[in-house]
Amino acid sequence: MARKRIDKLSVTLAKILHAQGMGGRLQEYRIFGQWEKIVGAAIARHAQPVTVRGKKLSLVVDSPAWMQQLSLLKPQIIEKVNASLREEAIKDITLRLGEIALTSKPDDPLPVRASLNDEERATIEKYLQGVEDAEIRESIRRVVEKDIQNKKRMLSK
Repeated sequence: MARKRIDKLSVTLAKILHAQGMGGRLQEYRIFGQWEKIVGAAIARHAQPVTVRGKKLSLVVDSPAWMQQLSLLKPQIIEKVNASLREEAIKDITLRLGEIALTSKPDDPLPVRASLNDEERATIEKYLQGVEDAEIRESIRRVVEKDIQNKKRMLSK
């Protein structure tokens, strides 16, 4: 029996969105979802993506000082976004002043990830025993680890 190839969820979603004529929206969602990872926490606290039109990314920035700083950093931000997306998705950035939604207060410390004990690690390994594909096994491992860490963090509050 031939083994069927399973696509990543992101590949399947990309195919569906492109078929529906919404491929441009996919780039927008990818940039929005990875923004802090792409530019770092400091920039993400002061600037957030609003839209992607063609190859132009629009950002809302919370102060004139940050607007000036980001105008100087445009080439580096474009490079980071394109590297993250693995394609030349963005050629220009526009900046405008406005309020941004903070996901956390700037003075809040970053959340400390709860560590896993030996029993939890053994349980995860038990879950993964039947998964042959290394990439799928690693994805499942990360999801289960994150779930356990989140539950521990919620219980400690």
